[in-house]
Amino acid sequence: MILLEKSKYRVRIAQTDQDIITCQSLRFKAFGMSHKSGLDRDTFDPVSQHVMIEHIQSNTLVSCFRMALFPSAETIERSYAAQFYALERLTTYRGALLEIGRFCIAPDQANQDESDIIRTAWGALTRIVDENDIALLFGCSSFRGNDPAPFITAFETLRARHLAPKQWAPIPKAAHRINFSALPNPGTSGQESIPALLRTYILMGGWVSDHAVIDAELNTMHVFTGVEIAQIPETRKRLLRALT
Repeated sequence: MILLEKSKYRVRIAQTDQDIITCQSLRFKAFGMSHKSGLDRDTFDPVSQHVMIEHIQSNTLVSCFRMALFPSAETIERSYAAQFYALERLTTYRGALLEIGRFCIAPDQANQDESDIIRTAWGALTRIVDENDIALLFGCSSFRGNDPAPFITAFETLRARHLAPKQWAPIPKAAHRINFSALPNPGTSGQESIPALLRTYILMGGWVSDHAVIDAELNTMHVFTGVEIAQIPETRKRLLRALT
């Protein structure tokens, strides 16, 4: 099922077992995993839809992510993110929720075409959100590595400007985490060290948890991220729909 064809990219839903294996292989490479299987797979793959972004001319996979629809927020505690964050405050959220996870870009594309690929992904996501009347996008946004030192200014920027509203804020759950309130204040902005995908969520009015979880398996630190569709500025909505 093709969601979008724009410029040099095609976005489609994985249809076959081989499609999913291709996504798992790209995830393995993008996250720098080292186990012997060569695939990044878990129990959430079978209950998710996998979105593939392919370079049309070469017919190669350049990016992928998976998504899971929650028609009611009451079931959010079955989500991938709920393994790491206590999400009971969000169980009363009104409307359908969509979890986005494992977003990654092929390592050989990450520098030269990253912005174009993310814009293409947002075009497809906008279509999905509109067609399914999604009220909240959520997921885990990753920082590479398990050392917080390079990202102190980024975490401080998130803490100062982009924390979740108290009524929706995730409650700490994971044992291995970095509490933003305990970090030193570097006194400078860290916007440039925030990962590109998370920066786009923030531009949409997105918010994050007040802590980062250390994920040793994926060699990342991640923050819970939410984007309330109703809160996206109208100018941004028009720009997003222009991508579809």
